[in-house]
Amino acid sequence: MTMDTDFSWMAWTRPTAIFFAAIFVLLVAMALWQAVSPSQERVGILGIPTHRGDRLFIALLLSAYIHLAWLGLVDLELYWASGLSLFAAALVFVFV
Repeated sequence: MTMDTDFSWMAWTRPTAIFFAAIFVLLVAMALWQAVSPSQERVGILGIPTHRGDRLFIALLLSAYIHLAWLGLVDLELYWASGLSLFAAALVFVFV
């Protein structure tokens, strides 16, 4: 049995690769940060207690939704969606 390694059906563009590489780097950085300085629980505008990892998860979900909406509704480069996602993630880390 041979494994088909033809990924031509996937839309791997440079912005997509950067997006997934950034997620990987974020996960590694957050794991190291947690090991060095454990996070404290806090309550933000959602009214639920969250840790750094919870806020990262919310930010990643929001980023995925922003990118999907961008692909479906806008005919511009994904770099703009990534910039909007970074801004939204900053807001999540400050207010959630």
